[in-house]
Amino acid sequence: MVVRRLLPGFVALCLGALLARALAQSLGFNRLLLAIALGFAATNVVGIPTRLEPGLATHNLWLGAGIVLMGASISVDTVLAVGGPVFLLVIVAAALSLLFVELLARIVFGLTERLGSLLAAGASICGVSAVVAVAGAISAREDQIAYAAATVLLFDAITIVVYPIVGDLLDLSGTVFGIWAGVSMFSTGPVVAVGFAHSEVAGQWATMTKLSRNALIGVVVLAYAGYYSRSGGGSRPSFRTLWDEFPTFVLGFFAVALVASAGLFSAAQQASIERAYDWLFALAFVGLGTEIRLGNLRATGLVPALVVLLALLASSALSLTALLVLF
Repeated sequence: MVVRRLLPGFVALCLGALLARALAQSLGFNRLLLAIALGFAATNVVGIPTRLEPGLATHNLWLGAGIVLMGASISVDTVLAVGGPVFLLVIVAAALSLLFVELLARIVFGLTERLGSLLAAGASICGVSAVVAVAGAISAREDQIAYAAATVLLFDAITIVVYPIVGDLLDLSGTVFGIWAGVSMFSTGPVVAVGFAHSEVAGQWATMTKLSRNALIGVVVLAYAGYYSRSGGGSRPSFRTLWDEFPTFVLGFFAVALVASAGLFSAAQQASIERAYDWLFALAFVGLGTEIRLGNLRATGLVPALVVLLALLASSALSLTALLVLF
């Protein structure tokens, strides 16, 4: 029964991935960005039939699976060689971004506390996933969740287009561009997409950097839960809640990376794994494109969007400057 319900949408994802690959070969464009564009066109121009929606919604599953398999192409030695400064940059950038959004939202623009906190979590950690996770801990209203999620999705759509252009204009190396995207963009899907649109190296670094940011979600949820529970407006999340919100594919990614670094995959197996995650990403990004709905983006409030825009500009400029100094 479940298979029958999911199959039509899954077939649509497969067809979209095949079409994106064919168009990429004939037009010379990046196949992953084309996959997002096809999904976007399908949902905003053609319209998505109801029977396809359950299968299309599995795109996050394929993204997670692709990220896990991508661990096979990562050299742990390389990560250890430059990982310390990068992970420090991730922590500092996430903390500064969160505080900057909170201060702008509350002091400068006068937004409510909870809406400001949702915007801060989404902009500093992992997009809509962080918005939803923190919302449960601080007892946010549904309209606040909707505003914050729509604002994050707006900037996901913008950065998918803008970051590759900036990377080309500045002639950024794969390492710098990938880490920059992972440090400053919001959601995992767009980060992986623009990383691999730049280069294989950029895609790997973008994914690793973003996963390290995602892993901070538990700390942020606990911090917000503690703050709001003291003021009588929140609830302490259970361990099960934190585990449900934690991006468990992070653990799979590093497990596969360790296995690959130990030399347990043959060259043929390594090549097969790379082809597999390439196709999984194509499926995921077709589905990601269907989530970018113009109607939802138009509903984004001007003030929340301005708060997040200022934070994004500051985070992008500071993190890029730091990376150019480091590399």
